[in-house]
Amino acid sequence: MYRNRKKYIKPAGWFLFLLCFYAAASFTGCDPALFISRSSHLSDLAADMMRPDLSYFPKILLPLFYTVQMSVIGTVIGSALALIVSPFGAVSLHFPSWARRLLRLLIQILRSFPALILALAATFLFGLGTFAGTFAITLYTFAIMTKLTYEDAEHTDTAPYQALISMGCARFPAFIHAVLPEILPAFLTNALYLFETNVRHSSILGYVGAGGIGLILNEKISWREFHKVGTILLLLFLTVCVIESANRYFTAVIHSGQIAELFSGRKDLSKKTRISGRMILFGFAVLFLFCLATQTPPDFSRTSAAALKSMAAGLMHPDWIFFFSTKKDGLGYLLLETICIAIVGTSIGAFLAAPLAFLNTRRFVPAPAAFFFNLIIMAIRSIPFLIYGLIFIRVSGPGAFTGVLTLAVCSIGLLTKRFTECLEAIDPGPYRALLAMGVHPVPAVFHSVLPQIAPAFCSAVLYRFDVNIREASVLGLVGAGGIGAPLIFAMNQYDWNKAGAILLGLILLVWGVDILSSRR
Repeated sequence: MYRNRKKYIKPAGWFLFLLCFYAAASFTGCDPALFISRSSHLSDLAADMMRPDLSYFPKILLPLFYTVQMSVIGTVIGSALALIVSPFGAVSLHFPSWARRLLRLLIQILRSFPALILALAATFLFGLGTFAGTFAITLYTFAIMTKLTYEDAEHTDTAPYQALISMGCARFPAFIHAVLPEILPAFLTNALYLFETNVRHSSILGYVGAGGIGLILNEKISWREFHKVGTILLLLFLTVCVIESANRYFTAVIHSGQIAELFSGRKDLSKKTRISGRMILFGFAVLFLFCLATQTPPDFSRTSAAALKSMAAGLMHPDWIFFFSTKKDGLGYLLLETICIAIVGTSIGAFLAAPLAFLNTRRFVPAPAAFFFNLIIMAIRSIPFLIYGLIFIRVSGPGAFTGVLTLAVCSIGLLTKRFTECLEAIDPGPYRALLAMGVHPVPAVFHSVLPQIAPAFCSAVLYRFDVNIREASVLGLVGAGGIGAPLIFAMNQYDWNKAGAILLGLILLVWGVDILSSRR
């Protein structure tokens, strides 16, 4: 009886997913025929951007520096704060339960908002400029790194930690000596990956006055100066290539154990290990201090106690009429549209990313082909998601369909990278054995590779869906549907009651997605 039930669970799950996908695609007005009929608009834009105005390079170097500056400071400070407070969120470390609940609630709230919304809120506190953007990136990094770190701490072996506690050691020093060395490689790897992500986030914060290269991008797209847009995107692509190459090197160093051994205080380390580890740490310290020293100070000239009091009062007293409205401009409809955009965009992105991942690794294709597809994926990932929205809106027009196209392309970039990492970590023995037996590569992949990578693929898709929920919540800024436009308009018009209702809806939406993801 149980076997018969189990046999039907998987087909039923796929049927339910396809039903949800069809309903979400219908709700968002997905029309492939419209996209195909107007694809010439996209090809014309691409042709203009692929002929960049190289004379414009010097004018965007300073905004690009501000973009990288915000990312460096925000990633370092946010990660450091996360490392300090994350032990309080781990159940297995037995810190006070009230502290754990309070920290997890704070992280859940912060994780509900994309960096762009945090930056807009920061401009009301610190004025326009890069300080507001740095503050937003710091909060964004703090929320993500704290969650990842206390989850890593929960899954590590706590026997040495408990032994130190039983010997009278305080909990935090015991965490530093027994748990941190185990989770440090994962922590540093996550921080490096998040730094690359933060560069892309920082590149659009100029849309809300928080500095960086985003304001120039928006300006040039609005003026249809696509040759200069191509120049900016080319510079962003080169920046992402440099960062990704550096990340690969530093990740290899981290996993070799050099950094962890240096922090462990061992005295038997070789001279070469000590010198290389210290040089890396010194280089990061110099970069961070330089960015910190050149950081623009906050501007409190337009910040008043009355304005902050009005903001707090409005956020604490949401507009319940808007919150419970069932009309097309009510919160429920807008959140449903946001969810549908994320579902369809993530699904299309995952469907296209899976074959691209096989073409992106030398395990399955020749090295030149893998290098070519790797460049394509990096180019896709280097363009901020709002730029895709501004481009696609000229093809499909304003509406949720533009949001779907935007998130689909963004999902291709991230998921292909994650899928490729999964493929490079599997055991290639079964696949090679099938090839040696004369089996065609496609059936060999289905029988030997897919069973190994299916859980990791599902985790990556769920993670991207979680990210897309937040990114879909600001796509309305460029007319791509969802809850973003009403939220940003409410904040810019100081309608804090309505903004409070929307923010509460986002918190509940992300919280619900987290619950469903944890029960997959």
